Amino acid sequence: MSKYNNKRITIDGITFDSLAEERRYRELRLLWRANEIDELKVHPRYELEPKFTDADGKKHRSITYIGDFEYVQNGRVICEDVKGVETAVFRLKAELMARRYPNIKLKIVR
Repeated sequence: MSKYNNKRITIDGITFDSLAEERRYRELRLLWRANEIDELKVHPRYELEPKFTDADGKKHRSITYIGDFEYVQNGRVICEDVKGVETAVFRLKAELMARRYPNIKLKIVR
């Protein structure tokens, strides 16, 4: 059982964390097939901060954000995140995403 009582589901060989995410995938897949959106990607990964070694020699991992979907609509790159609960970590990563990738619109789908 997941933290927020979501049920994981697999479709087209892709595992989604919730029924809402899987439902949104089906909608986007229809839009892609109808040529309403282009370049549909599932679980796109964005590097927010690269890995580094601090002054004490301690290594730090990179900070990444994994969206639920990415696609192009009317020439604009959209990254979607299907959210039931907006956590503090998500809000921080959304802010870092906006700073690092200002040309990508982060869209929250409820």
